[in-house]
Amino acid sequence: MTPGRGWIEPFLEARAAELGAAANTLAAYRRDLDDFAGWLDRNALALATATQADIEAYLVDLDAQGLAASTRARRLSAIRQLYVFAFEDRLRDDNPAARIRGPGRAKRLPKTLSEADVDRLLAAARDVGRNAADRGRNTCLMELLYATGMRVTELVTLPVAAARGNPEMLLVRGKGGKERMVPLSPPARAALTDWLALRDRAEEAGRAEGKPPSPFLFPSRGKLGHLTRNRFYLLVKEMAVAAGVSPASVTPHTLRHAFATHLLARGADLRAIQVLLGHADVATTEIYTHVVDERLRTLVEEHHPLAKAAATRGED
Repeated sequence: MTPGRGWIEPFLEARAAELGAAANTLAAYRRDLDDFAGWLDRNALALATATQADIEAYLVDLDAQGLAASTRARRLSAIRQLYVFAFEDRLRDDNPAARIRGPGRAKRLPKTLSEADVDRLLAAARDVGRNAADRGRNTCLMELLYATGMRVTELVTLPVAAARGNPEMLLVRGKGGKERMVPLSPPARAALTDWLALRDRAEEAGRAEGKPPSPFLFPSRGKLGHLTRNRFYLLVKEMAVAAGVSPASVTPHTLRHAFATHLLARGADLRAIQVLLGHADVATTEIYTHVVDERLRTLVEEHHPLAKAAATRGED
């Protein structure tokens, strides 16, 4: 093992213990740091002795490969944090990444969907699936996602115990193990009740065959025991095709964005949306105000009589 390679595992353990980093966050750190360590190995360098110039050369190489600025910025962030960890644990007496300016991140507005598109997707969910159980599950997934704005991982890992008793609120465990309550709309509650009946019926049949009960609301025979993020992603694409909505514009995450922008457009308080989304900082939530502002500007330009008059004058 080249010098410094052994730092990655304790660094990840520290992130998990001190900050309660989620599994997906830790996996992203691991991928980024393994890529950097691999590049150092190929260039006869090591984490323990890498210099600022070495890290800058790595970033230049990423740029030459065509990686997006956001990806390069994320890689640099992981490298910085690893060296902060190494410095604080006296594994190194400096942080060679501290003075490196990262590539600027373009501030992209989140993609979202119109209310009409969401209505079509929710309707399509009722018809997508091989059987009644699949259709009931798909309907419940989509209704819960749009009603609550949950992250995909939060949704697919929901414990079935949280859904018992026809709840008006769901307890969701988010990033870093932080919990929050999210309200359920009447359609979401109805879809949840229907799915539980189908799920429990299938589980009773499985119990008769000696299969153990699943702790998850959306169980699966896979090793995780629950519906995976990737499988749900593909299901959403199938529903988009069935709904006549461009699959390129629909992901589970765009439904989360739609939840936030539709609430904001209808007058919901930004602080309330922050709590519902599970954002640690309201600044993260503020990007949705730009989405709504852009939509309102377009609306005025397209429909205001003075805007139309100005356009007509421009043609004369």
